[in-house]
Amino acid sequence: MAGYSLLFTGLLLCLNARAEDLSAQIERFIQAQFTDNPVEVKVYVRTPSNLWPQCDVPQLSWLQHTRRWGNISISAHCGQQRYFIQIQVQLVGRYLVSTRAIGAGRQLTAADITVKTGRLDTLPPRTLTDSDKALGAISLRNINPGQPLNLMMLRRAWVIKTGQPVQVVAQGEGFNISGTGKAMNNAIAEGNVRVRMTSGLIVSGIANDDGTIRLTL
Repeated sequence: MAGYSLLFTGLLLCLNARAEDLSAQIERFIQAQFTDNPVEVKVYVRTPSNLWPQCDVPQLSWLQHTRRWGNISISAHCGQQRYFIQIQVQLVGRYLVSTRAIGAGRQLTAADITVKTGRLDTLPPRTLTDSDKALGAISLRNINPGQPLNLMMLRRAWVIKTGQPVQVVAQGEGFNISGTGKAMNNAIAEGNVRVRMTSGLIVSGIANDDGTIRLTL
């Protein structure tokens, strides 16, 4: 009986060691995704240990289109076998909030936004953490003071508006051709825009920050 007891104890210790090692692997994998903005990342594995991969070093990866924090799943491969591990990622980091009431249709300036630190995983999806994505953007609705800013509230400012005269530049290997026309739709920087050239020809291109249109041939 003593032999069986020692065998069971050894097996239990081995399983515990493997579980601790896998938890550490998952935590390192998640931590590596957040090296800039957050100041603290906590990872909790929610899948029971008896459903974990059986190999020592599974290949961990994100599921396609998954969020990076909150209650999520990641993929773990052991050879040809694939496991799905449920985890909770608690993320403390910096995010943007409004400093004052912002009316719909207003362009945001530095005076309209400030940075706070808190739990990102408890905030609405697509909350902004980069001020560059808010400055100069247009509010799509009324925003209250202290409200976290997210992409659903804003759109980038138009660099080109419908009917605006524009210069079109076509670039290719060894040549550079330019012409003029009128924009047929509004466009943000790096957005798609159609142009009716003075000849009547309609072309499609990409809007530059300076309001010109580039075509790649």
